Amino acid sequence: MNRTSRRADKTEPKKPRAAAADSSADERGLKIGEAAKVIGVEAYVLRFWETQFHILKPKHARSKHRFYQPRDIETLKLIKRLLHEEGFTIAGANKYIRENGIDPANIDAASAKTAEAPSKAPTSSNSDARRALAEVRRDLESIHKLLGDD
Repeated sequence: MNRTSRRADKTEPKKPRAAAADSSADERGLKIGEAAKVIGVEAYVLRFWETQFHILKPKHARSKHRFYQPRDIETLKLIKRLLHEEGFTIAGANKYIRENGIDPANIDAASAKTAEAPSKAPTSSNSDARRALAEVRRDLESIHKLLGDD
């Protein structure tokens, strides 16, 4: 074997390894930047949501990189919908997820029940509204105390 043939061997692309890398990327999940693009938010938002929503537990590599599985992506989409589209607070979204779970079928059914509830039982929606207002009032009073009674 002469020098030119050895150089030719070294410069050829190693296609089988690239294919293996793609399949391992599918198995490990999406990196935080990739997941953020899919969800439509910045990566720092996902890091923050991870601290606020204990249901979010992406896998971490030895290098501490986060890898989001398809189930995590669905959870993130739900959290974004609750916070950005439906106007939930973080505490409200946590409560909603705790009560209704994160299964998309359950979420759609719970949303449908919420939409139907006022026509079926207006007194229950009034009591729910009263409870929510009382909770907001307590929160505002505690904030007022923290700021000082001026």
